[in-house]
Parts: sequence; C-alpha cells; structure tokens
Amino acid sequence: MFAKNQLNVLILVLILITHFACTTKEESHYETPADTIPSVVVSAGTEINHQICGTGEPTLLFIHGWCIDQSYWSYQSDGFCGQYQVVTIDLPGYGQSGRNRDNWSIEQFGEDVDHLINQLQLKNVVLIGHSMGGDIILETALKNDKVIALVGVDNFKDVEMEFNQQIQEEINGFLQILEENYSEVASAYAEGALFHPKTDPMVMQRVVDNIQGADSTIAVASLKQLFEYTQQEAQKLSKLKQKLFLINSSYTPTDTAALKRTGVDYQLLQIHETGHYPMIEKPGEFNQLLKQVLAEIDFSA
Repeated sequence: MFAKNQLNVLILVLILITHFACTTKEESHYETPADTIPSVVVSAGTEINHQICGTGEPTLLFIHGWCIDQSYWSYQSDGFCGQYQVVTIDLPGYGQSGRNRDNWSIEQFGEDVDHLINQLQLKNVVLIGHSMGGDIILETALKNDKVIALVGVDNFKDVEMEFNQQIQEEINGFLQILEENYSEVASAYAEGALFHPKTDPMVMQRVVDNIQGADSTIAVASLKQLFEYTQQEAQKLSKLKQKLFLINSSYTPTDTAALKRTGVDYQLLQIHETGHYPMIEKPGEFNQLLKQVLAEIDFSA
C-alpha cells in the first residue's frame, strides 16, 4: 500500500495527467492485407506498425495516447474509411511497433509521424491525437506542411499550468514510485483518474489491463518526457498555423481562456458522460462530432 505522502503525490499527478493518458495488442475491427502496406522506418531503424483503410486524399491520421495502441481507433476506422483514407499507427515502443531505441520524447514522436507522412506520401492530412497524442500531433504540424487541421481528443485542457518547484518535486517523486512499483501505481492512476462513473466496466478493465501489461521502462520514460513537453504547450500552440479542433470529455473542464491567450485558432466540442476515452466509450457520438469537425475543414485550400 502507499504511504500518505505517496498518495498525496499520486492525487496531484492524477490531476495533472488526465490531460495525458500501456498496452498489449487488441484485436482490431478492421484489417488491411499486410502485403499492401508499405513499410515505414524511422529513427534508429525503428519500424512503425500501421494500417491503411480507404484510398486517396484527404487522409485522417490517428495517433494514440500514452501506452494505447491503434486498436483504440477501430470504431473510427470502420466509420470513416469509406469516405476518407484512414491511417492508424502504433507509436514506437507501443503495440507492435519497434522498441529498438532510447528516445521517447514528444519531439521524437512528432518527428516519427512527420517521417511517416512523408514516406507514405500523404496529402491533405488531418491529424487526430488522443491524450499524449495531442502533443505529438502539435509537434508534427509544426514540422509538416501537409497537415491541414488538428483534432485533439481529451487534451489541451490546461495549457497554462505552471510547474513550480513544489509541483516538480512531487512529479519527480511520483515518477520514482511509478518506476519502483509500476504495476500497482499505474493501476491506481488508471482507476483513480481516467474514468467517468458511467464508463463501461469492460472499457475500464481493458484500459487497466493494458496499462499493467505495458513495458514499464518505456512507459515511465514517455511520461517523464511528456511532463517536460507540457510546460511548452502554450508557446507551441502560439506558433500553430492550422486550426485546432478539440473533442473533449466534459467530465474535467477545458480552460478556454488559456487557449484563447495562446492565439491559437481553436474550436471546442464537448462529449458528455465519458471518461478519458470517448472514442471507445461513446463511439457513435464521438464519430458524429468528428463528422461535424470534418465538415468544417476546407480540403480544397
């Protein structure tokens, strides 16, 4: 069990990283023949496992969050590949992608996605990123002019949060106990922060099982790098030229005043009575909101 001070640290970090939100491979609702998918290799010779559904352009490129794999987008692939080219990926270190490197920073993940867009010769790309994937698509959009819009999913909720010395020390303490007792601490994190009271227990169990089954070394390293990148979010958003759409759970608030102060062109669409995984908790409603977003994007520009 946790000591009282460890629980206090855990509670603080849970508040901080509901913005973020590890995995074994889940069975997907779709499948593309492997021999039709071009390989993508990024830094250190790391191969990115990905699926392509539909053809042509525009392309919807889905990026999962901290420790989730591409199977979490299966409802969206099923729903959109008839009209769009849909690409889903396992980020390096997750799912069935390669793990043969040591750099798990947001900047490196953004470079990975940038390389994937270029290697697959994608055009008119809408990046959709859940949780940590929001920071990754932001970093990618700042690098690649093929990106025409971004859709964040339950992220960018508090872009002006300041990490003072006390908070930083508490984060460091959390990361230490996470590294020392990954399974118990990570499970407590998931059960305490990621779900709505009405979240389906099967969804909850899936997420908890995925987190507990993660590569703990990569999970902790990714989270540490994520904390560091979060402190740059407002500055990064101020440089973004593309419009940012947010499909966020209303269960935790989005600081719209802070978003406005960055100068980013954004639009918030809220989905109710879900936790941190609206794309699998309420896939029908989520897909309707995503359709609404796509209807507002000028693909001919």
